[in-house]
Amino acid sequence: MSSRALILGCAGKSLSAEEAAFFRDVRPWGFILFKRNVGTPDEVRALTASLRATVGRDDAPILIDQEGGRVQRMGPPHWPAYPAGGRFARMNGSAAAMARLGARLMAHDLAEVGINVDCAPVLDVPVAGSHDIIGDRAYGDSPQAVAEIGRAVAEGLMAGGVLPVMKHIPGHGRAGCDSHHGLPVVAADRDALRAQDFLPFRALSDLPMAMSAHVVFSGLDPERPATQSRIVIDQVIRGTIGFDGLLMTDDLSMHALTGPFRARAEAAFEAGIDVALHCNGTMDEMRAVAEGTPLLAGEPARRAAAALDRLTGSREGFDLPEARARFAAALSQAA
Repeated sequence: MSSRALILGCAGKSLSAEEAAFFRDVRPWGFILFKRNVGTPDEVRALTASLRATVGRDDAPILIDQEGGRVQRMGPPHWPAYPAGGRFARMNGSAAAMARLGARLMAHDLAEVGINVDCAPVLDVPVAGSHDIIGDRAYGDSPQAVAEIGRAVAEGLMAGGVLPVMKHIPGHGRAGCDSHHGLPVVAADRDALRAQDFLPFRALSDLPMAMSAHVVFSGLDPERPATQSRIVIDQVIRGTIGFDGLLMTDDLSMHALTGPFRARAEAAFEAGIDVALHCNGTMDEMRAVAEGTPLLAGEPARRAAAALDRLTGSREGFDLPEARARFAAALSQAA
């Protein structure tokens, strides 16, 4: 039975009867967890198992935002606190190696509780004067540094059996406001964007998944944010950047977007998005988004299958205590 091109959240640490029935009926392709969903390791394992049971797919993607620093849904006391991406940029010659090791450790934590997709690496390149929503989440202030460390993070995640999602394509680094609260408008022209913002995404265009930016690029499409812009998706994401993986929206409930939730989803799919993401677990909103979401078919279905295929046989063995000790020592030396 076909899945719907949709990733949904839930309200708490376990599913309500209403949520379970809704998920069985709608059959989303995947799910996403937030801090509100995270209890003990056993509770998270039970939740991921119950989510997959509603759609009858053992490989159903379950996502989380586990970057480190400010954006870490699983943390103490049950899991380590990981550094923000910007910390690696200050490690000089060991930056990429330690970023890969940190991501490999995070992948271990995630895989142990049934999570198989991490919304990382962040490939946005911040500029002076931009909003600090990216800030220390960035792996540096040059496209080359961001691409190098971002590649290492992606490789570390995949080595641990977790799919990476590069974000926020084609770039959130110039945004003057937080797209959770308003709609950023970036005035840089195509040449400036191509010379900086697009470069890390182009360098990692072979990755399996990417998350769109709720940002208007007025030099490309002055009317619509990238998530809902056929121009940006066709000409830039699929064209200039050359990304042919699964393209998902950022959260449709963010205030950068306006209008009814069904219309938000429909506009994204009309623009060429493969899969819609809705995160907050509010049932009325989820129902409306689902009404505007097609079944996963054609090229989006091919890309979704190709992404999941990347997990096959990808998990490497490693010495967990030694890796944790080596990572802690590196962080201590760089402090």
